[in-house]
Amino acid sequence: MNFRWPRRIVILHWVSAFTVIGMFASGLWMVDLTYYSDWYKTAPHWHKSVGLLLFAITALRLMARAVTSRPPSFGNTVEKTLSHVGHALLYTLMIALFISGYLISTADGRAIDVFNWFSVPAFGELFENQEVIAGDAHFYIAWSLIVLSTIHVIAALKHHFLSKDDTLKQMLRLR
Repeated sequence: MNFRWPRRIVILHWVSAFTVIGMFASGLWMVDLTYYSDWYKTAPHWHKSVGLLLFAITALRLMARAVTSRPPSFGNTVEKTLSHVGHALLYTLMIALFISGYLISTADGRAIDVFNWFSVPAFGELFENQEVIAGDAHFYIAWSLIVLSTIHVIAALKHHFLSKDDTLKQMLRLR
């Protein structure tokens, strides 16, 4: 089979994948920063900025996927169904992560500055204890995204090494 994902989809996939991993690692690191750390204000600014840019990339990915034909899926009916459900969950978790991050950052009514290039306006506190509730949600959604992403990687490796099909090659463009 010669059909594979277009280069734009592949690039957006890998940029997203590495950004999600970096954001997760930086989020874990940031929770231990103290007020006296040099990174106390800089790290959250970067985290929010990258998060909002990743939101834009994710929107582009969803639009690109909507107008792009899928390459053939491999595996049995159960694997194909799990693949579709898994991808839908990955996107859902990412969107939920963006929303919860936005709600944390804007609960005090301040806009989010994206690398001081532009600001995303705030709606302020939409519900009581917004920052705390959204923070808890952000934590659990982030962990869920990492666990599901790990399953995604394992499934891709299973297809490559055990099933010996072109699933992983379609995203690596190794043909």
